[in-house]
Amino acid sequence: MAELEGLEFGKSDFVLLDEVTMEQFMDNLKLRFEKGRIYTYIGEVVVSVNPYRQMDIYGRDTIDAYRGRELYENPPHLYAVSDAAYKAMKRRAKDTCIVISGESGAGKTEASKYIMQYIAAITNPSQRAEVESVKNVLLKSNCVLEAFGNAKTNRNDNSSRFGHINNYLLEKVRGGGTSNNDRSSHKAVMSALDVIGFTQEEINSIYQILATILLLGNVQFESDGESVQIVGLETVNHIAELTATDPESVSKSLLYRTVATGGGEVIEKGHTEQQACFGRDAFAKALYERLFGWIVGRINSVIEVKDYNPVLHGKNTVIGVLDIYGFEIFDNNSFEQFCINYCNEKLQQLFIELILRQEQGEYNREGITWQHIDYFNNQIIVDLVEQPHKGIISILDEACLTVGNVTDTVCLDSMDTKLAQHPHYTSRKLSPTDKTMDFQKHFRIRHYAGDVTYSVEGFLDKNKDLLFQDFKRLMYNSANPVLKEMWPDGQLSITEVTKRPLTAATLFKNSIVALVDKLACKEPYYVRCIKPNEMKSPVAYLGLLENVMVRRAGFAYRQHYARFLQRYKMTCEYTWPNHLMASDREAVEAIVTQHGFQDDVAYGHTKLFVRTPRSLYTLEQERAALIPILVLFLQKVWRGALARMRCRRMRAIYAIMGCYKRYKVKAHFWEVERRFANVRTMADYGKTVEWPTPPAALSQFHNNTVMLHRRWWARQIVKNIPPSDMLEVRAKVAALTALSGERKDWGFSRPWERDYLANVRDCPQTSSGFIRVSKELRNKDEYSQVLFSGFCRKVNRFNKSTDRSLLVTDKYVYKLEPKKQYKVLKRLPLDTFTGVSVTSGVDQMVALHTSSQDDVLLCLQRGQLCPNQDRVGELVGSLVDHFTRSVQTTTRCFLTGSKLC
Repeated sequence: MAELEGLEFGKSDFVLLDEVTMEQFMDNLKLRFEKGRIYTYIGEVVVSVNPYRQMDIYGRDTIDAYRGRELYENPPHLYAVSDAAYKAMKRRAKDTCIVISGESGAGKTEASKYIMQYIAAITNPSQRAEVESVKNVLLKSNCVLEAFGNAKTNRNDNSSRFGHINNYLLEKVRGGGTSNNDRSSHKAVMSALDVIGFTQEEINSIYQILATILLLGNVQFESDGESVQIVGLETVNHIAELTATDPESVSKSLLYRTVATGGGEVIEKGHTEQQACFGRDAFAKALYERLFGWIVGRINSVIEVKDYNPVLHGKNTVIGVLDIYGFEIFDNNSFEQFCINYCNEKLQQLFIELILRQEQGEYNREGITWQHIDYFNNQIIVDLVEQPHKGIISILDEACLTVGNVTDTVCLDSMDTKLAQHPHYTSRKLSPTDKTMDFQKHFRIRHYAGDVTYSVEGFLDKNKDLLFQDFKRLMYNSANPVLKEMWPDGQLSITEVTKRPLTAATLFKNSIVALVDKLACKEPYYVRCIKPNEMKSPVAYLGLLENVMVRRAGFAYRQHYARFLQRYKMTCEYTWPNHLMASDREAVEAIVTQHGFQDDVAYGHTKLFVRTPRSLYTLEQERAALIPILVLFLQKVWRGALARMRCRRMRAIYAIMGCYKRYKVKAHFWEVERRFANVRTMADYGKTVEWPTPPAALSQFHNNTVMLHRRWWARQIVKNIPPSDMLEVRAKVAALTALSGERKDWGFSRPWERDYLANVRDCPQTSSGFIRVSKELRNKDEYSQVLFSGFCRKVNRFNKSTDRSLLVTDKYVYKLEPKKQYKVLKRLPLDTFTGVSVTSGVDQMVALHTSSQDDVLLCLQRGQLCPNQDRVGELVGSLVDHFTRSVQTTTRCFLTGSKLC
């Protein structure tokens, strides 16, 4: 039984219904469907309702939730029955099968896809190299088998006409499948064929055969009264080219039939126009059937385990997934529906037999008295169809073998004569007053799923094998090896073929018998698919109500003592949290006695059997009420344990961290002491010594220590500089700080003369005149120091330039006229200047900014001392140093408009 869901979702297992009636069954099914629960159990059988929409219940998380779990541990799902079948195969070394049945359009094919998806997902590819390959082939084979083995029906555009992966039931008469005219579907099929392992030559052969089938539909015949001819031979030539045969042989096979006489003579018998059409159609259907059978065989050969060794690999077990036709009742039911419904009768009989056998076996094993269950035994209907000499198939075969003009009506008369007394057969002749049937046309079979009226028209033509031996020999002699492989029976000559080929109905019966024999020797699991509608017919023809009654057999629920105890032990004081009794059975008896259910249970050898669902739901309600209390208690205990563990862990962590931090600090100081022990004796006073990386706790202290060392190092360097050079050093430091490395060459490597106008080497002809003027200005303006002097070109607002001289003192900035004995053109107090701007290039352009007057724009000139001298840095450094150290204010220095300092 599944994990019990809330009552708002109905009963997750139909065996827990209060009363087993059709009304309660349908009400529960409808409620669960409306609540989004499309799966419900009948014991271990899954009832699946097609939702006709995508549902988010098949992802990886869901697969993990059902993997390795028992059926009762989770809500009903396809994955649960898939896992049960897989475990039976792997753990108990049993051959298993999952039989998926239901009417057309009920979702059988989708169910088979999800089952194979689950089995592929839980398979461990590391066990054998073949597993991964088989998994890919199984998943990819779905779209291939759908493309070639599906047919459009009145209820479903993509109805399965194949078994996974045994080719039992391809319908010859219903014929070919459709791959919808969808480009993506075609690409998927081509990709799948490649992954499975079909060669390009084989894929080409598939297309050639499909084209041949289509072209056969275009072949037309005409008769002149004596002979039959093919209308237009272009199509025949094309067919011959596609099948790698001779055009004359193709025409001959379509128009003549080779017959061996009793005396061993071989003659050619020409067809009538009708016979030629029948032969053409039979050939097209046979081509498609052989193609599909070959594809299935090719896939089987790929997934077959190679080099199997029982010693290494264990017992060779299999798990089969069978997606088979659903019961069909249409307004006009013909030979196809007759075969399909016979198949469902056969499988229903097996289903009931196996379910009964399983239930009776469990009751016998547990020592519980079996209660007889009345159910509809459809063996009588199976015999009606397949019984030798008396069944409908035998009557059809006899009519097909009879010489002469035997019609469908004659065959119906024969059925009426031989089956007149059968309780499940009737016709209009046998029931003249039943006007729902027509004379000489209809017969009716009372199936377990309901009455179905069949039209006998076309029964004989569809049952006959009209595929003449000429077509088989034609294909066997093809130059295409793939096509030749599909027709091995064509190697027999006409004189070697002595038996008439089996009819379609007999072939179908034989395949069903073989299928049932295979299923009977495996451990079966069932998925019963139905479509959501207001009618009760799906439930009826699937025999679901009988299944519930058989499953209950007087007891709605059964469970192993250990599992029952595990679930309900919290409801009894003697079993919670653990019992002290001699066995689990005694503990279960204590639970049952405490709740007063003694008269509603039976004790088996290993299981407890509960008669009515109400007892179980009483236990469930008490368990549901106790679970929140237990959860809170467990949460409290566990949270306390977690908190204590966290506290102990944190204390230990802090102790370790404290010791480790102290060690890291000491280790850092030891390393600093070791590296800087001899810096006083080093030539660079330890400038090149690399500082060790400090621990995080010492990062700020480390930065301060580094700064102290740098200051000490600077002090050691500075104290060795002569006092006469300090002014130049300070100016260069100021320039370095102000320019921030943005100006590439600013005169750092050369001596700074500062007063270039008074320098004889730089201005040999004018230096004496400037010295005189400078003394006069010093006496007059009382400045004490020349910061900078030199030639320049003044640029005005009209972009005109003139030669000028610049004198910068500690009080004033003078603009002089060098051509007029250094006449003072402008004198500006130094403290009116607010900043200086220079460019980042090699030019000598300088802009002096003032607070009250226009800025001064000039270009410094190089003297004769050095023609390539850059004097911008010298001017900037002198000004910045003076303002910083003497005036105690900050001069703003700009580089191409960007603020530097």
